[in-house]
Amino acid sequence: MEIKTVEEYISEYPAEIQDKLKKIREIIKAIAPDAMEGIAYGMPGYKIYNKPLVYFAGFKNHIGFYATPTGHEKFKTELSKYKQGKGSVQFPNNQPLPVELITEIVKFRLAENRLNAKK
Repeated sequence: MEIKTVEEYISEYPAEIQDKLKKIREIIKAIAPDAMEGIAYGMPGYKIYNKPLVYFAGFKNHIGFYATPTGHEKFKTELSKYKQGKGSVQFPNNQPLPVELITEIVKFRLAENRLNAKK
């Protein structure tokens, strides 16, 4: 079955991972209520001003968070304690979700997209 909604995506995970995925979704929707929500690259993704905002994904041992390269560059120091890949960061499932950091990254990406849309 192909997952078509973020609700379907989140429902595929165990309760403790669902809670973290739901929290990230809440943060994004609170900061960018006009962002378009959908499934992109097999995971929840958000777009605003016709540009990607952020993506997130659940895994057995971590939550993947993707804020495109600029979000990761801007918060390089804060993210340095987490395992990272190109354009991604892994928040371990055995640690509390860094809610404040995620909030700041989403705010930064929203402001960046807004600024680029005005150019």
